[in-house]
Amino acid sequence: ANRRLLQAKLEARYYEVVMASSGPEAINLARKQRPDVILMDVMMPEIDGIATFKSLHENPQTQSIPVILLTAKTRTAEKRLLQKIGVAGVITKPFNPLTLASQVAKLLNWSI
Repeated sequence: ANRRLLQAKLEARYYEVVMASSGPEAINLARKQRPDVILMDVMMPEIDGIATFKSLHENPQTQSIPVILLTAKTRTAEKRLLQKIGVAGVITKPFNPLTLASQVAKLLNWSI
């Protein structure tokens, strides 16, 4: 699913969405905006999602922001490895953009 479609679906569920096109941009925006949650692809330009997560997690300003990784890796062992690094959740691609907001809420134990 493309980023604009995901943005539209999340905004339809009253999420405010800020988009970043790379790991460094995501880190910078997270420091400035302090979002409630970060959805991030494992595969990103410049710095991958795992390295970006580690950088966010090491920074006192951003370490408490839950991060959910989006990945095409579907093996249980790979998903477990991603969860072991401390992310709030993992959503496997392809996923249904219509249910993304509820998947995020479920992973974070938010009521919607």
